[in-house]
Amino acid sequence: MTAAIRLASVSLDCSDPSALAAFYARLLGTEVAYDSEAFAAIRLDGLWLSTQRIEHYRPPAWPDGQPAPQLHLDMAVADLEAAEAMALAAGATKAAVQPNPTQWRVMIDPAGHPFCLSTLIPD
Repeated sequence: MTAAIRLASVSLDCSDPSALAAFYARLLGTEVAYDSEAFAAIRLDGLWLSTQRIEHYRPPAWPDGQPAPQLHLDMAVADLEAAEAMALAAGATKAAVQPNPTQWRVMIDPAGHPFCLSTLIPD
């Protein structure tokens, strides 16, 4: 039996959808496909990454804190040092806590969401 359901989009809450979509477009080497005051999106291979404005948005506090992170994105990379430099140049910050820095790096996007750069994700 073939599944009739596929993951089509991942949406990130934030206070500035345009800025966050522009960050991920720079990081992932694509363009913002849709942009409005309340919502923005970039198109990736078979998946959309969208950002949506939430009134009174509070960024998650990683690794422990309130509000706690409830989701993070994992990015497959071949070279951690080069990927980290690209993420920093795009506007990310490096998280203070790095559980396994030789195999993945925890970064924080401009809206406060953690995301990981990892050499552990298969092609």
